[in-house]
Amino acid sequence: MAFNPRMSILPPNQHRNARSKDVPDLLVRLTDKEIVACVADMGIPFSVGDLQKPNPLLVQKIFEWFAEELLNVTRETVEPAMRAAAEEVCGDEYGDVLMPADTRCLMGFCASLRVLLGECCVRDFSFTDLYRPTYERLTMILSYLINFVRFREGQGHIIDQHSQRGAVTRQRADELYNANQDLERRLESLRSARSAAEVQVRDKMQRNDELKRRLVELQRSQKQVGTRLDEARERKKQLVDQLERKTATKIMLRQESAKLQPYVLQSPAALQTNLADLSNTLATNRAHIESLERRARALQTSADSFGVVSADVASCIKLLEEIGGELAKEEEDNAKKTRQRDALTERGADVKEVERAETMLQKQLAKWNERTDKLREQSAAKAHEAKEKMEELKQIHRTLNEERSDKGRDIEKRRVRIEQTEKKMLDLKENIENEVHNAYDEYLKMESHIKLYITEMEQTVNM
Repeated sequence: MAFNPRMSILPPNQHRNARSKDVPDLLVRLTDKEIVACVADMGIPFSVGDLQKPNPLLVQKIFEWFAEELLNVTRETVEPAMRAAAEEVCGDEYGDVLMPADTRCLMGFCASLRVLLGECCVRDFSFTDLYRPTYERLTMILSYLINFVRFREGQGHIIDQHSQRGAVTRQRADELYNANQDLERRLESLRSARSAAEVQVRDKMQRNDELKRRLVELQRSQKQVGTRLDEARERKKQLVDQLERKTATKIMLRQESAKLQPYVLQSPAALQTNLADLSNTLATNRAHIESLERRARALQTSADSFGVVSADVASCIKLLEEIGGELAKEEEDNAKKTRQRDALTERGADVKEVERAETMLQKQLAKWNERTDKLREQSAAKAHEAKEKMEELKQIHRTLNEERSDKGRDIEKRRVRIEQTEKKMLDLKENIENEVHNAYDEYLKMESHIKLYITEMEQTVNM
C-alpha cells in the first residue's frame, strides 16, 4: 500500500510561523480540569461547564480574587479614586448619574488587571474579557495567571527577602522622615521663640533708652532744683541772721530806754526832749519794725516757697529712687537678656547641630535610596536574567518540540511503513497458511491414496 499523508491548506512557511506562535500558549495553557481545580481551591465554586460557558459575574469574581491576592486591589481601594475622577470629569451633580458606582469600579478594576496581565505576558487584555468572556480567552488568561501564581509561590523566599528588605528600608525612611519632621518643627519653634525674644529685646531696649533719656532730664532738673535750693537756704540764713541782729538791737534799746527812764522823770524839759527823742526813735523803730515785719513776711513767703521746693525736691528724690528701682529692674532685664542671648546662641548651636544631623540623615537617606536603587537594579537584572533564561528554555523547548514533531513525522512514516510491511507479512502469512493447508490437504489425499494403494497391493499379494 502506498502512504499518501494529508497535506495542510496553509503554505509550509505560514504553517511553521503559526505553529511557532502557538508554542508559548501551548506551553503555559492548562487543561480545563486543572483550571477548575485551581479556581475551586480559591474558594470559588467553579465547574467545567462554567469554564466552557463563562458567566461575566463569576469571571469578574475570579479576577477580583487574583487582583486582591497579587495586587492588593479591591473595590474599596478603587472606589475613592474612580469617584473623584468621575466627579472631576462629569461634575459633582452628574458623576453618579452618568457613571454609576459599579461601572466606574469595573473600569478601574480593568485598568489594574491590565497592568497585572501585562506582567503575565497577556498584552491584549481588554474590557470585553470581563464583560463578554469567551472560552478560549478565559482559558488562556486563567492559564497565564495560574502559572504566574505558581511561579510566584516557587520564588516565594526571594520575594519575601526583597519585601522584607523593602519594608526595612521603608521603615527606616519613615523613621528618618519623622525625625526630620520633628527636627523641623523644633527648629521652627526655636525660630519663633527667637523672633519673639528679639521682639521683646527690642521693646526692652526702646524702653531702656526712653528711661535713660528721662533719667538724664530728671538729673538736669534735679541739679537746677538743687542749685535753687542752695540759693534759697543761703538767703534764708542771711535773713535769719539779720532778724536776729535786729531783735538783739531792739532788746538792747529797750534795756537802755528802761535804764534812762528814771533820769527822764527828773526834769520836764529834759523829759520833753527825751520824749521827743524817744518819739523819734520810736517812729524810727516802728518804721524799722514794720520794715522787719515786711521782711519777716517776705521771709515767711520765701520759707513757704522753700517748703514747696523741698516737697518738690522730696518728690524728685522719690522719683529718683523709683528710677533707681527701674534701673535695677532694667539691669535685671539686661541680665535676663544676656542670659536669653546666651540661651539663643546655645539654641543656635543646637540648631546648627540639628542641621548637621539633618544633613547627615539626608546623606544616609540618599545612601539608603542608592542601596534600594541598586537592589532594584539587581533584582531587575536578576529578573531580566531569569526572563532571558526563560526565553532560552522556551527556545530550547520550542526546538525540542520541533525535533519531537519532526521525529513524530518520521515515526509516523516508519509506523506507516511498518504497518504496510506488517500487512504484507500478514498477506504472506495468509498465503503461506493457505499453501500449508493446501499442501496438508494434498498430503492427506496422497496418504489416503497411498493407503488405498497399499491395501490394494496387499490384497493382490494375498490373492
